Amino acid sequence: MTDASLLSRVQDGIAWITLNRPQQRNALDVPTLKALLALLDAHEADPAVRVLVLTGSGRGFCAGADLAEWAEAEARGELESYGWTETAHALMTRLHTLDKPTIAAINGTAVGAGMDLSLCCDFRIAAASARFKAGYTGMAYSPDAGASWHLPRLIGSEAAKRLLFLDELWNAERALAAGLVGEVIADEQLLDAVGEFAARLAAGPTFAFAQTKRLIRDGANRSLAQQLEAEQAAGLLCGRSEDAAEALRAVADKRSPQFKGR
Repeated sequence: MTDASLLSRVQDGIAWITLNRPQQRNALDVPTLKALLALLDAHEADPAVRVLVLTGSGRGFCAGADLAEWAEAEARGELESYGWTETAHALMTRLHTLDKPTIAAINGTAVGAGMDLSLCCDFRIAAASARFKAGYTGMAYSPDAGASWHLPRLIGSEAAKRLLFLDELWNAERALAAGLVGEVIADEQLLDAVGEFAARLAAGPTFAFAQTKRLIRDGANRSLAQQLEAEQAAGLLCGRSEDAAEALRAVADKRSPQFKGR
């Protein structure tokens, strides 16, 4: 699939999605938000897709909200009603709740909602040139696309407040030390390294991955006893899956399993 603002291709079970507005530093306007949301829905429903990778074209990952679009809406007196926030929230929620594993390949600066987009992914792998900036308080705003929820859970409350209150620009190494990203790769090796990592996930038991994602996502709101019940229910589903049967056959045959994700 090719769109003015997005590029997408599926190869070997991996859906590569590229934000494609390099002249706007891949800023998120409403049409791009809607197109990305629709693309996520399509890839989630496509059995040929087992892993999703999100990256940006050009030198930046994503500059956040399209401020030019915001300015036009404000000039019309529609800043609070033209739909950016609601559409962005729908997108962030969808990305966060996808059953399939997601990877943000952060190829440059990620600011505001662009950083938030990466936070919604399961894994964040950054190029050495990547930079992270919340951007909200610098514009006299509070977070509006999930940073206040994700950051304390990823890096702790005090570090989250430092990034948000002081609006600091963090380089890739500082982001790695804080736990904001899981790995830093040389710029020229980023996509190859992400491709190798995505291939490992795509070859795995993605049905079990989906159950595990749900357990992790929902577990914070449960007691241990409730979580154990949820784990038992998820385990029963996994045990009845084709992948579980294949795993047992592979053990008996002394070979590597060939998982299908069902």
